[in-house]
Amino acid sequence: MPDDGTTESGLRNGAAKARPSSPALRFKCGWRFERAARREGATLIAGVDEVGRGSLFGPVVAAAVIFAGEPGFRHLRDSKQLTPAERAAWERRIQRRALAWAVAELDSGRIEVMNILQASRRAMLAAVAQLRPSPDFLLVDALHLDWPGPQQAIIHGDARSASIAAASILAKEHRDRLMRAWDTVYPAYRLGQNKGYATREHRQAIARWGLTPLHRRSFCLTSVLEQDDAPAKS
Repeated sequence: MPDDGTTESGLRNGAAKARPSSPALRFKCGWRFERAARREGATLIAGVDEVGRGSLFGPVVAAAVIFAGEPGFRHLRDSKQLTPAERAAWERRIQRRALAWAVAELDSGRIEVMNILQASRRAMLAAVAQLRPSPDFLLVDALHLDWPGPQQAIIHGDARSASIAAASILAKEHRDRLMRAWDTVYPAYRLGQNKGYATREHRQAIARWGLTPLHRRSFCLTSVLEQDDAPAKS
């Protein structure tokens, strides 16, 4: 996809508010998985990730990113370990430096039909299908995809692979923009703040106002509403 011409201002050194137990502190995010794939002959390696699997509202969003070699990125890491300002700056930098990138989403209606796991896989495949040039190897956060080429599913991949971390940032930024837009349509649910996740405030709004057409209506939703508070996704 084309360069959006934005600047790199806003980047900071280090992670934002990383918790001691977080994968980002247990693992080092780098290029070793990409290097291993290149040793096997791959040249167009795509990192793939999704966001929104645990949300009560709206789509699941996936992104895929191919880099030509290893950009000189320092402190690139999982989107959850960055502040909103850092993620926005990284999004611009990734889009500018990537050989190819794409974002895809599956809405709440399709999630209800096929379940969130299959919807996540479908969104990931849709993002991969948009990449030009097409990848010859996938690095995927945790999941195996129904894709004909070679791939590697990496547990905590967004904290270990730079390409997957980049995909997580693009997916997160895209979905957060959607939530801010829907917040203006359904302000009672505070979607811009909770991103559709099961915070106490969001659950109380559902109890008072009911579900919108974009909430995920399922037995799973009922189960989540009975759990303890879920933290808002910053």
